[in-house]
Amino acid sequence: MNTQTQHTETTIAAAEHAISPWDWVRGALGGFIGSVGFGIIMAFIMPPPLLEVVIPNMYGIEATPESPAPMAGWFFHQFHGVMLGLAYVAFVELKAVRSWLNARTIKGAIGHGLLWGVLTTVLLAVLVMPVWLQVVGFPMAPPFPNIGAGTILSLIGHIVYALPLAIIYALYRK
Repeated sequence: MNTQTQHTETTIAAAEHAISPWDWVRGALGGFIGSVGFGIIMAFIMPPPLLEVVIPNMYGIEATPESPAPMAGWFFHQFHGVMLGLAYVAFVELKAVRSWLNARTIKGAIGHGLLWGVLTTVLLAVLVMPVWLQVVGFPMAPPFPNIGAGTILSLIGHIVYALPLAIIYALYRK
């Protein structure tokens, strides 16, 4: 194989796996939609006051169980979902990740959705959130690491978030 042919094949392979602006839109949209499902779990299944008190306090909005801030909680929760949707696109399109499991197929999307749900639970709910809440001085901050009965509900919520994200990305990525 000559150098020109190798260069052309490499260019074609790179173009086939380039991340387009629409991929970022799909990641953001999938993240937003997945966050709605997780938000419903947070609002109606997880012990209160996570959505309406804890999340607003992460951003300096002093909400209490007696004076919750549900709109702020939903806003920041949806913002997190969109940002994590963008991070998902960056993650699944890494060459090493892509060669392990293709996120552009339904089978790959389900695998990545489950993995993303576990990763976001461990990194964010177990590790980042308790430190963040302690740093901002939230009096009901969970201990570090945040492992307990609520972690299982958090894992379920993060998987409910990640599966629609991954499937939307796979379905509309082709």
